[in-house]
Amino acid sequence: MSQQTTDSVLVYSDYVCPFCYLGYESFDQFRSQREEPIELEWHPFDLRGGQRRPDGSIDHSVDNGKDDSYYEEAKKNVERLAEEYDVEMAQPLMKDVDSYDAQRVTLRVREEHPEKFEQFHRSVFDALWEDGREIDDHEVLAELAAEAGLPDGFVEATLADDSNEAALEAAFDDARQQRITGVPTFVYDEYAARGAVPPEHLRRLVDGD
Repeated sequence: MSQQTTDSVLVYSDYVCPFCYLGYESFDQFRSQREEPIELEWHPFDLRGGQRRPDGSIDHSVDNGKDDSYYEEAKKNVERLAEEYDVEMAQPLMKDVDSYDAQRVTLRVREEHPEKFEQFHRSVFDALWEDGREIDDHEVLAELAAEAGLPDGFVEATLADDSNEAALEAAFDDARQQRITGVPTFVYDEYAARGAVPPEHLRRLVDGD
């Protein structure tokens, strides 16, 4: 008997993107309505890469092409989708938090402790968007790692390892090579859906109906 495999959808996302958080909620609703199991395979994306200094910090003085009217419209869309997906959020936008180190840790969790990945990954999203915690705070990341059952000192050791930073940069490069320009982007076979699209859009992406 041949071994059954579970369908998988790729998702490019960044923790600081509220639409990514909402996109995960939409996917959870789609998955719960689907008879056959389906998995979501995370790929990191640097939403603020264009503002990143050589030392990795964010230069907020760099024009990212988003003015006050953009953020006001984004806020309205986040609030509308949060209501549509029945999600409570601590805030609709978070412009000053950086996800770089959080993504470094998550990538290492996926590589070394895949059984802990989903819990840690989702807890980072929840910490930012449900609890309003600053996920660029290493103490917050350490608390989330401990709650996920990761080894003591995991966050500190990961962030002290330059090879981990190189791995994350390689993942960002891969996203650019795949022509991913915004998040969330869901990819299934050669098709893609961008944004926190409703569950029925994800169903059409995957099942074609």
